[in-house]
Amino acid sequence: MPDSVVKAAEGTRMYAYVVLSLLIGARTEELRALAWTEVDLVGDPDNDVPAWIAVWRSVREGGDTKTKRSRRSLALPRRCVEALILHRAQQHRERQEAGDKWQENDLVFASLVDTPLDLHNVRRAFRKIVKDGGLSADDWTPREMRHSFISLLSDSGVPLDDIARLVGHSGTAVTEAVYPKQIRPVLLGGAEAMDRIFE
Repeated sequence: MPDSVVKAAEGTRMYAYVVLSLLIGARTEELRALAWTEVDLVGDPDNDVPAWIAVWRSVREGGDTKTKRSRRSLALPRRCVEALILHRAQQHRERQEAGDKWQENDLVFASLVDTPLDLHNVRRAFRKIVKDGGLSADDWTPREMRHSFISLLSDSGVPLDDIARLVGHSGTAVTEAVYPKQIRPVLLGGAEAMDRIFE
């Protein structure tokens, strides 16, 4: 299902937002505060440093992240880098069209004149994308992309400690409490070991 949301977002101003929401699991308040100065689309390939973003701020009161542990630097999957390159080019065209109305805020995700997006604008645009993707707009919110991120990682066998760090939780207990349906509940280690032993 998340793939149909990504496909429906292609060609919209929200495409990069949807891709990052799903592929890095950032909170919506973190993405709305993301500045271009906190994005490195190249990294340092000579030293094995991938493209990355710094999730160090949010639109919460005071501009801080939800918790101190929520401050994190995240490697960007290739699809995120590609989406952000397209997004930056589109934003450059919007800056040209806006002329004197452009208000430079260095925001990655912003209005047509670079003012901050509010949650209602994001939800409205996301509802349209979800509907265009053939899903129920009542069942999907931008936050569902974070849930999907956790589910996809869990289903792929990523350890819970790693998932907790990626989503900015202080520990696995928070991840398990907040996302119990997304975390794979089946303990596989015993069965896999026995299958190997008794092949």
